[in-house]
Amino acid sequence: MRQALLVIDVQPCFHPPEWQVEGIARLVRTMHSVATVERHDESVTPFERQLGWKPAPADDPMVQTHKVFVKHGYLPPPELIGYLKSMKFERVLVCGIQAETCCLAAGFMLFDAGLYPTMLKWLTVGSSLDRSANLGAKLWKHHFGAASVLNSADELQSGAA
Repeated sequence: MRQALLVIDVQPCFHPPEWQVEGIARLVRTMHSVATVERHDESVTPFERQLGWKPAPADDPMVQTHKVFVKHGYLPPPELIGYLKSMKFERVLVCGIQAETCCLAAGFMLFDAGLYPTMLKWLTVGSSLDRSANLGAKLWKHHFGAASVLNSADELQSGAA
């Protein structure tokens, strides 16, 4: 199954842990990878008005990937899904920031597009509610099946899922 890596919002304003950035940087060297970066546009997504917070206006991804897609809000842009499908990928490995929100939103879009979303839990952090990403992993398994979460690089290497 052709697979690609999708890195969600690993950018300075979200303060990703160093171990996460380093681990993702190692993995992107081994496969085709794309990233999302959150940019603030209040006219598109009312972060500041509704949440009293907004992403930085010009953050760049902290990991270099083959292609970067700018998004405004929780969902990846539709162009990202179009790109992955045009490249004939079937399985999309997802890691990054906010397992139970932005990563899960990407999972739903991938699933609805007929792709196989798979969370790389060891390279994903959750929101302030659960930095461990355990809640996100439970939601992924519930919505996308038990094989949709890989817990370690060993599982990825062994072809699990």
